[in-house]
Amino acid sequence: MADKGLETKVASGIAWSFLEKILTMVIQMVVSIIVARELMPEDFGVMAIMTFFTSVALAIVDSGFSQALIRKESPSDSDYRTVLYFNLAMSVVLYGVLVAVAYPVAMLYDAPVIWTIAPVLFLVLPINALCVVQTVMFTREFRFALLSKVVFVASLVSGVVAVVMAVMGWGIWALVAQRLLMMGIKALAFWSIRRWRSDAPLSLASLRAMAPFSLRLLATDLIASVYNNVAQLFIGKIHNTSMLGYYSQAQKLKDLPVISTVQAVQGVTFPALSQIKDDDTKFSAGYLRISEMLAFMVFPLMLGMVVVAEDMFLLLLGDKWMPTVPYFEILALSGLFYPLGVVSYNVLKSRSDGAVIVRLEIVKRIIQTLILAVTIPIGVTAVAWGVTAMAAVEWLLNTATAMRYLSCDFGALLRRMMPSMALAIAMYVVVILIVPHFAMLHTALRLTLSVVVAATFYLCGALLFRFHALHEALSLAQGLLRRPKH
Repeated sequence: MADKGLETKVASGIAWSFLEKILTMVIQMVVSIIVARELMPEDFGVMAIMTFFTSVALAIVDSGFSQALIRKESPSDSDYRTVLYFNLAMSVVLYGVLVAVAYPVAMLYDAPVIWTIAPVLFLVLPINALCVVQTVMFTREFRFALLSKVVFVASLVSGVVAVVMAVMGWGIWALVAQRLLMMGIKALAFWSIRRWRSDAPLSLASLRAMAPFSLRLLATDLIASVYNNVAQLFIGKIHNTSMLGYYSQAQKLKDLPVISTVQAVQGVTFPALSQIKDDDTKFSAGYLRISEMLAFMVFPLMLGMVVVAEDMFLLLLGDKWMPTVPYFEILALSGLFYPLGVVSYNVLKSRSDGAVIVRLEIVKRIIQTLILAVTIPIGVTAVAWGVTAMAAVEWLLNTATAMRYLSCDFGALLRRMMPSMALAIAMYVVVILIVPHFAMLHTALRLTLSVVVAATFYLCGALLFRFHALHEALSLAQGLLRRPKH
């Protein structure tokens, strides 16, 4: 990194982020398991439909300005205040639009409950808008320990409430309450910790100055939000909300470790890479280091989840959710590529002017449109394979484009990642060969032994072959022991 102080902040920041993400993931996993046992698949199908509209609206509300503030050298109070009021205004407008279209959407999917929950669920838009300024400020200051604690508490409280409501028979309202409380607690905590006030004038000039970069990010984020969720809309309409519930649950459980890992690294590395974007050597070295670490962690995790999927679902969710397993096994493979694609995308956000991001996004979505057009009519399994194929394509395109802004080549990146991939595949094969010998054991014991064998094999292999990434992982753990200076 640019200097020793920044390097220490990044290492400590990533460590704190990983700790928070792991703890939050555990909470969300426990909550998901308990709630899934109490609710029906169609409840999750309805929430998947609502997630499409929410994710698109959240991208529009932010409009890329938060990333522009992080990237900007010295944002003024006028910049912060202008972005805050812009986000609030957009959130109120979109709230009204979404509530208005909720009724026809409910009729389209023959799910009247959509119209019932919409006015409450879509309150996440203005609440989220209240979090933007503080989140940007804390991120620029590398106060990731604080951000991690707030997110953890919000996840814990909202998760407990969701579990209680599900057990008491509130049905889909348990999921609505969880999302609303999660966002509400974050907003309340941020404003309590930093009661930011400013009399600086609102400035259209400030928005115009940030607009070229921000609007390009908006275009890419908006397109990504639509395409990442559009398949679920077709599944819900062509099949039914129960089938969509199985698919969305598979995607959600796959996303928990993947998204947690990506957010932990991305949240720290984007501001850090932005600070050293003018130092080509250090920037490229940082990119390779991050990619190597992600490969070391994500490859065994995703392949391990594939190999134990059937026992995991049977033990944790029960027979009701077993139709989810085939979709989960396929979608988990997409997790091999998605985190690495995000790192390459961070390179473009840090070093390009944003125009190349828009062009790249158009190419990716043309390809994705073709994949969806082919897979959706075939069935849900085909859609899952299409999602996995698109994750691989997206990683390749992001990385090939990012190489224009790096002093390393694709071969150097592969040399960093291939040892982890080879060892993870070997781990997968070993567990596949051993698991049949556990067939007569109880599901819980069989699952435990499979996980122990997989973890032992991978870690011993990493030690035997002296993986550099293992040393990096230990450094991250040491970062947790460093007391934050903020």
